[in-house]
Amino acid sequence: MAVSLVLPFTILMAVSLVLPFTILLAGVLLLSGPALADPAEELGEVVLTLDAGNFSEVVAKHQFIVVEFYAPWCGHCKQLAPEYEKAAAILRNHDPPLVLAKVDAYDERNKEIKDKYQVHAYPTIKIIENGGKDVRGYGGPRDADGIVEYLKKQVGPASIELSSAEAAQSSIGDKGVVLVGVFPEFADASILPRGDQAIKGPVVRLFKPFDELFADSLDFDTDALEKFIEVSGFPSVVTFDADPTNHKFLERYYSTPSAKMPNKLSCKWFQYFGLKENDVPLLFVIAQGGKYLNPTIDPDQYGNLTPYVKSEPIPKVNDQPVKVVVADSIDDIVFNSGKNVLLEFYAPWCGHCRKLAPILEEVAVALQDDEEVIIAKMDGTANDIPTDLAVEGYPTIYFYSTTGDLYNYNGRRTAEDIISFITKNKGPRAGAVDEVTQTGAGAVEDGITPSSPLELPKDEL
Repeated sequence: MAVSLVLPFTILMAVSLVLPFTILLAGVLLLSGPALADPAEELGEVVLTLDAGNFSEVVAKHQFIVVEFYAPWCGHCKQLAPEYEKAAAILRNHDPPLVLAKVDAYDERNKEIKDKYQVHAYPTIKIIENGGKDVRGYGGPRDADGIVEYLKKQVGPASIELSSAEAAQSSIGDKGVVLVGVFPEFADASILPRGDQAIKGPVVRLFKPFDELFADSLDFDTDALEKFIEVSGFPSVVTFDADPTNHKFLERYYSTPSAKMPNKLSCKWFQYFGLKENDVPLLFVIAQGGKYLNPTIDPDQYGNLTPYVKSEPIPKVNDQPVKVVVADSIDDIVFNSGKNVLLEFYAPWCGHCRKLAPILEEVAVALQDDEEVIIAKMDGTANDIPTDLAVEGYPTIYFYSTTGDLYNYNGRRTAEDIISFITKNKGPRAGAVDEVTQTGAGAVEDGITPSSPLELPKDEL
């Protein structure tokens, strides 16, 4: 971006980024003259009604026009309508006048306009400039005062000079997020709030009323600046409360696709972490595949944090032939029990698992007199699975012997074949041999021995 370094500090309102704050950059912007008045405006119509017959003509006459694409049946459009009208009444007295218009995008006759401007939801508001050559989305509030304030910034002076501490304090303040181009060769950087006389060269400083209060960037590339603003200009934590200073950040959050997911899908995050709605408030620190907590966490400040494992409750009664294993009991029942354990990972919705269930029951009954063998199952959708065990579909069956061998069973799913496999691969009673190694004679290098090369059907995760 070409700029003239002729101002000590300048402010540029955001015109290309849909971000909830003001951007301050060094530069000079030539403002266009007032738009030609539309006949409808002269007759007193506040919000212009456009359609396929007059849309192109009206847009072509305006250097700056705001267009709402609505549907007559849309509840959000009905809520916006009176606020949009109020804003239009105020802005038509602006110098230059700002024109607000609307299009019934649900009308089949306006389909070509709807498709051209990629309208997929209602209401959609577009800012159209330079006679239709430049189009960008509206990212401001939906109330009249907010619409007026936002649009005035879009057409206001591209930059203003900060030549005194008073001007800097007035322009930057304590509530908004502001980006300032600092050029010490033209003025003393100490006039800025939290001024720093140590600044020796040009720098972009982002002021914010949260986190570390300001952040600096030495990269003046346009893409780099946009990324810097996106990362540094958004709070690490936003409080969902009535504080109006948070509204712009919350609006930005709720404009994301994930925030628009139906509530029933959002609740699945609670299920994923094994939580219920009444478990909140709660704070999670997630480390993918991590084994240890960050050693810099001070137990005196945060308490003794323990790694979180999603688990169903351990059954109080577990006396059925096929034992129930959960994440909190897998070590006791499978890896530390000193038994030979056949463990099935299943999913309640899995058809192949339902077919296997009576077969495992038959195996468990047949081997119930062998105290060294346990047949067990674990719901892989409700419990965290140890990272050492690869479960890529359901059902997945592992066999862990008393010698420490771990087998991935891929044999035929018949009671006879499973019993034969267990009998062949089970180890002796724990302690019955002088030495038990973690890797038995039949294990492969990664510690998991496939039982056979059969390709059996599984339901994907």
